[in-house]
Amino acid sequence: MNRRELLIGAAALAAAATTQQALAAGHDHAAMHHGHAMNNRLIEAAADCVSKAQLCLQHCLVSLGRGETDLAACARSSSQVEAICSALQSLAASNAKQLPQLARVAMDICKECEEECKKTEKHPECKACKEACAACYEECRKIAA
Repeated sequence: MNRRELLIGAAALAAAATTQQALAAGHDHAAMHHGHAMNNRLIEAAADCVSKAQLCLQHCLVSLGRGETDLAACARSSSQVEAICSALQSLAASNAKQLPQLARVAMDICKECEEECKKTEKHPECKACKEACAACYEECRKIAA
C-alpha cells in the first residue's frame, strides 16, 4: 500500500464518520422539532396566559391604588400565573424533560387564578385572564397526564 492509497482510505473513513455524525445530528434536530410542534398549543396558551395575567395585574394595581381592595386576591393570583406560565412557556419551547412536572404545578396555579378572576370578571381584564387560565389549564392537563 502506497502513501496515496493510505490517504484516500483515511479520507474515506473521515467522510463516513462525518456523514454518520451529520445524520445523528439531523435525527436529534428532527426530534427537537417534533417536540416543539407537539408543545406548540401549550406554548401559545402559556404565552396568552402571561400577557392576559400582566394586563389583569396592572388593572388590579391601578384599582388597588384607588382603594378597590376586592382586587387584592386577583392581583396576587395573576402575578403567580404570570411567573409560572412564563417558565412553562420556556420549558415547553425547549421540550424539557421536567415539563410534565411543571405543567402539574401550573395547572394548580391556573385553576386558582381562574377561580379568583371569576369573582371579579365584571372587569374585562379579569375575565380575559380567567379565560386564558382555563385554556392553559386544559393544555397543561394534556402534557401532565
